[in-house]
Amino acid sequence: MSKYVIGLDFGTDSVRAVLVDTAGGNVLESEVHWYRRWKAGKYCNAPENSFRQHPADHIEGMEHTVKSVVRRSGVDARDVSGICIDTTGSSPVPVDRNGTALALLPGFEENPNAMMILWKDHTSIAEAAEINELSGSWGGTDYTTFIGGVYSSEWFWAKILHIAREDREVREAAWSWMEHCDLMTHILTGAPELKTFRRSRCAAGHKAMWHESWNGLPPEDFLNRLDPYLGTVRKNLYEDTYTSDKAAGTLSAEWSEKLGLTTETVVAVGTFDAHAGAVGAGAEAFSLVRVMGTSTCDIMVAPRDVIGNRAVRGICGQVDGSVIPGWIGLEAGQSAFGDVLAWFREIVAWPVDHLLGDTGSIPAGTAKQIREEIRAAIIPRLASEAEKIPLEESVPLALDWINGRRTPFADQALKSAITGLSLGTGAPHLFRALVEAICFGARQIVDRFEEEGVEIRSVVGIGGVAKKAPFVMQTLADVLNRPIHIAVSDQAPALGAAIYAAVASGVYDSVEEAVQAMASPMEKTYHPRKENVAFYSGKYRDYQELAAFTEERTHR
Repeated sequence: MSKYVIGLDFGTDSVRAVLVDTAGGNVLESEVHWYRRWKAGKYCNAPENSFRQHPADHIEGMEHTVKSVVRRSGVDARDVSGICIDTTGSSPVPVDRNGTALALLPGFEENPNAMMILWKDHTSIAEAAEINELSGSWGGTDYTTFIGGVYSSEWFWAKILHIAREDREVREAAWSWMEHCDLMTHILTGAPELKTFRRSRCAAGHKAMWHESWNGLPPEDFLNRLDPYLGTVRKNLYEDTYTSDKAAGTLSAEWSEKLGLTTETVVAVGTFDAHAGAVGAGAEAFSLVRVMGTSTCDIMVAPRDVIGNRAVRGICGQVDGSVIPGWIGLEAGQSAFGDVLAWFREIVAWPVDHLLGDTGSIPAGTAKQIREEIRAAIIPRLASEAEKIPLEESVPLALDWINGRRTPFADQALKSAITGLSLGTGAPHLFRALVEAICFGARQIVDRFEEEGVEIRSVVGIGGVAKKAPFVMQTLADVLNRPIHIAVSDQAPALGAAIYAAVASGVYDSVEEAVQAMASPMEKTYHPRKENVAFYSGKYRDYQELAAFTEERTHR
């Protein structure tokens, strides 16, 4: 009898559900829900790097997408054995004693500080700096050791500390905090008591400084030195964590009815999207899986006996079991990837958005249609024209730090820079410079792993940019001087979550076995072009010089 599982992938802009046949990984149905409040631009302040999301967006999306795929598939609800959630991270949410997000309670519905602090929110740069300073100076354990040696403003404790200082009402009402993946899993399982609820090993290890060698989270003594509130939160968190091949519980009666499933459906422990994506792409030892969307997460797994007890410096964490139980999961990434190109699209589109139709000579409906058509064509046309520019023609040099730097050595205070502009520089030249910049940033990640003695045998690309931007992928192959394999699935994180669900619900005995049966094959490979490799090697050295100069100027 066929068994089916559901992977639920919460991205930055939308949530996607897939219903998957466990026999071969075939996706029977999928559905996407775009967050309506987020799409309207609510609760965010981009100039201040403040990005918040209302949990109601996620709850609405979860119900709509799962219910849709179950109904359209025609699959008997009793044959859906499991479900697993992956989300962006670190995206913590303040909750009350029952685990209810504060933004769902009276008085906090419109307070951005009571909402999910999205991964790309950088309002806690100062707090992250405090954590780093204390970790290196307090005379005890350095709790940044296994997260690359630098704590980021994108992560759990820094965000909580910032909100606690900024908003007394939230500070007093937030009994605890939950990562997004844990919150949604908690909701599906009927909101069990927080102390017994199974938290994500992936989220805790990579973002909250949890590690087995110091028996869990940093102790209250350390956190109290930052702020006594953090020590209080620590008491209301957890000691143990769980990998996503384990069950967090089963669907509650309320949510089984909402989704059209049964209370026998197992809900796996939650995880992060990039780690699930690596599993969906068939993660194997020493393969670097690049999840390329608005930002990147670069995920590897390595045997315990290769990594041992040494800490890999400058990355975003190494956690036993965060990707595949029994293996060390390694994470790095770029704070902006597709976002760099999207930023340039917004610059180019400004006159179209703000001037077209203002004269009154074009009807409003026609102007709107023209705007939409032009915006959709900007990046494809720029890529086409940029690709035609000969290598020897003068193209500016840019940094990819439009949203700070995640790896190597996280520093969200950094800003981008462009040099080499002239009267001959056109929009396609600038676009090419930005494409090269994000690829040079990727090479810095590869170099960091290899400088730390972690071998990379292959590179796999997944995500929207990997599937839809051949010019970017070919440039990446040239800059890295490595083949880039592209996974067939454009739903790899959701597929990876489904693979976890298949193990947690007992269809397969291990993640490795489920990966062999269900993971996505590769559809295409970009090979480096010899003539371009030498050119980009030289330009990469120029990128490194500009990066060093800009970093020194930033922290002068």
